[in-house]
Amino acid sequence: MAEWRERYYHYSTRFYRPDRLAPPLSWIGDERVAVGGLPLATALPGLPAQGVTHVVNCRSRAQILLSQELAAERAVFGPGRVVHVPLLDFGQRQRPRLWSAAAHFAAGVLDRDPDARVLIHCHQGRRRSVMLAYAVLRLRGHSATGAADLITGHRAEAVMVEAYARSVEGWLAAGGLPLGSLRV
Repeated sequence: MAEWRERYYHYSTRFYRPDRLAPPLSWIGDERVAVGGLPLATALPGLPAQGVTHVVNCRSRAQILLSQELAAERAVFGPGRVVHVPLLDFGQRQRPRLWSAAAHFAAGVLDRDPDARVLIHCHQGRRRSVMLAYAVLRLRGHSATGAADLITGHRAEAVMVEAYARSVEGWLAAGGLPLGSLRV
């Protein structure tokens, strides 16, 4: 990672940070999936010690540009273990072509590697990351209610946005195929 990016990321996350009172990440039961907010520059290098092996970043392109955390995440985990899902958080339908390949990526990693543990994060760890974690749990065989209860039972900040859940359920009803491409 370029020195300027590392320095920029360090300073930007001091100012443009998630809620200080929310836990940085919450493991969702025994599913080896964590939901969290933007990892601060001081916390990112410690994520592998907490068991994180892969990252799905659900922040918008503008947010990534502002903080440069995607480059930092790739420097820590390697480019093939970090996927970007450029989602905006307006509470409206989320198009599967933006996120479905990442849901399959995370579910596939968990299916293939019993030691894998995936962090799915957005800015606050409340809505976009919750939607993607919900999609991953649904792909892994959980019912809609079971997946939602599992997430909200382990992440107090989690908000199951109805339009986001409908996006996932509509996609699954249409076959649940990975649409679009991964942004690695």
